[in-house]
Amino acid sequence: MAQYAILIYAHDSAHGPDQVPEEVEPCDQHADELTRGGSLVMAYALTPRDMATSIRADAITDGPFIESKEIVAGFYVIEAPDLDAAIAIARTNPVVRDGGGVEIRPVAGGGFVDRGEPGTRAGG
Repeated sequence: MAQYAILIYAHDSAHGPDQVPEEVEPCDQHADELTRGGSLVMAYALTPRDMATSIRADAITDGPFIESKEIVAGFYVIEAPDLDAAIAIARTNPVVRDGGGVEIRPVAGGGFVDRGEPGTRAGG
């Protein structure tokens, strides 16, 4: 089955250091639904934009790489039989209902790094 990365675009991350469980509950419920459905491979929430550090050439700055209305607030990888199925899954993300959006991209390759042997990696 093909894998698709779902990039979550929002005004900011819902997962700040001071967030309370009620504020991230829609995100957690969505992840639980994808897990029960068997499509979720992995998921990562990113911290708010003011915690980002960006590097361009020799310049290091605080904040996201690009100043924009929306930032990448998190991402997850799903398995789906095709792009249409991936789109149907991605549409259920709560950020879509809350004025943000998602980007769906086929995963070309990769995987977790095997830290047991120098120079080896998992995936492909």
